[in-house]
Amino acid sequence: MKYIVLPVDGALLSSEADALDVMGTLYGEAVDVIAIPVARLAPEFWDLRNRLAGLFVQKLINYRIRPAFVGDLSAQIASSEALAAYVRECQRGKDVFFVRDFAELDALP
Repeated sequence: MKYIVLPVDGALLSSEADALDVMGTLYGEAVDVIAIPVARLAPEFWDLRNRLAGLFVQKLINYRIRPAFVGDLSAQIASSEALAAYVRECQRGKDVFFVRDFAELDALP
C-alpha cells in the first residue's frame, strides 16, 4: 500500500472542513491513502456523539481518499463502547484503517 503521511506537527484537526485541508496535502501525489497521526486529531474527534469523526471520514471517502489513523487509541476505545464498535466495523472494510504504528500500516494489503 502506498500512502502519504500527514505531518505530526501542525494544527489539530477538529472540523469537517479540516478534511479538505488534509486532502490538499495529497495534491499531485499518486496515492489514495493518507496516514493521519492520532496526535493531530482534537480530543473531541473521538466523541462520536458530535459526528465529527463520521463527517471527516466521509468527506475523505467521497473524494476516494482512504484514511489510516496511526497511533494508540486504546484509552479512547476503552472509554467508549461506540468508538470501539466503530473501529471494529471500519477494520472489517477496506476504506478506513486504525493501526498502532507504521509497521502495522505497511503490513496491510
